[in-house]
Amino acid sequence: MRTINQITIVSSVLMTLFSCANDKDIDSNPGTVTNPVEGNAANTTYKPAFAGQTRINGVQTNTPYAGVVLATTLSSPWGIKSLPDGRLLITEKTGTMRIATTAGVLTPPITGIPAVNAAGQGGLLGLTIDPDFTANRMIYWVFAEATTGGNNTAVAKGKLSADEKTIEGATVIYRAKPANASTLHYGGRILFDKTGALIISTGERSVLETRPLAQSVAAGLGKVIRITKDGQPATGNPTFTQTGALPELYSYGHRNPQGLALNPVTNEIWLAEHGPRGGDEINRIKPGANYGWPTITYGIEYSGEKVGAGIQQQDGLEQPVYYWDPVVSPSGMTFYTGNRVPEWQNNLFIGALSGMHIVRLAIKDNKVIGEERLLASENQRFRDVTQGNDGALYAVTDGGRLYKIDKK
Repeated sequence: MRTINQITIVSSVLMTLFSCANDKDIDSNPGTVTNPVEGNAANTTYKPAFAGQTRINGVQTNTPYAGVVLATTLSSPWGIKSLPDGRLLITEKTGTMRIATTAGVLTPPITGIPAVNAAGQGGLLGLTIDPDFTANRMIYWVFAEATTGGNNTAVAKGKLSADEKTIEGATVIYRAKPANASTLHYGGRILFDKTGALIISTGERSVLETRPLAQSVAAGLGKVIRITKDGQPATGNPTFTQTGALPELYSYGHRNPQGLALNPVTNEIWLAEHGPRGGDEINRIKPGANYGWPTITYGIEYSGEKVGAGIQQQDGLEQPVYYWDPVVSPSGMTFYTGNRVPEWQNNLFIGALSGMHIVRLAIKDNKVIGEERLLASENQRFRDVTQGNDGALYAVTDGGRLYKIDKK
């Protein structure tokens, strides 16, 4: 194991923020405010829709904390979730799951999982456990499934055996259609909302032929999906007026959403999605809302050309709570509800892939008021982050590492 020292406090201190007695989002001083953490030039000259939508002031954690490498031999881990006993269940992109102790001891691969297509951005992706896991031992996961006509973002469930060696009765409960040969933009996160429904993020599969389907309510691509444990449309889903609308849809107009989390104050769904060249987004999901891709975006094509008409705002299309240009490639994320580091209370933590750090966003009244970069010196692509039962944060990286981030 080795310890990473807390990032040095930026010398240019602008002010210190303090919480108010009636502040429901920030329960403590979020730290010392600094210059914005992003100093590189943007890809565009696009203007944000409101102040603080991008390049907000930096915020520095004052409580001493450390990152500890617990394990280094995971195989392209993609999702991580705490089990009721405090251990961590981890998916590996190649198609296996493992359980890790909080000391970093890994079990052998868990068998019984349906075959995945691990090519490109596919494989075994996000996972969650049943709210009644202690009684039923059920696990739910997202994976890239090879099928007739190409590949699907698929959702499966199964029971973890008593000896923890296999998944019993694995069953596919949902497929985002249409299938396509692309091996990109699967989305792939999954969680339970407070009603017990499953929330799944799906990508629009990247290629130009499927990109417009993010705007089609008759397709399952580029969506947030809300279903029951058996894969049926959940009660209370929004009603769409368009012909052929799928009853499982919750929101649409997404590109490649790889992060999902429930706000602990409002119980609303928050989502992180990859933009093209610029335009990574954090969105607060409203039922039935259209988040705009590819009609509006703060990014451009990888070629440098504008996307579509090159517009960033349009009536009827939702604005992101926050965006990045250049990108950080936001992936798995979680809100912090522990008390180990008081400044982090109800902050959003996001694994950054190309950014190679963990993003911390301090939030007040559904707006970002500060941004910090954790573990940037590690040079790791952080794929997912979760809060452990002990109040620490745990993160996995594409390079096979498992980290614990906690108060010193």
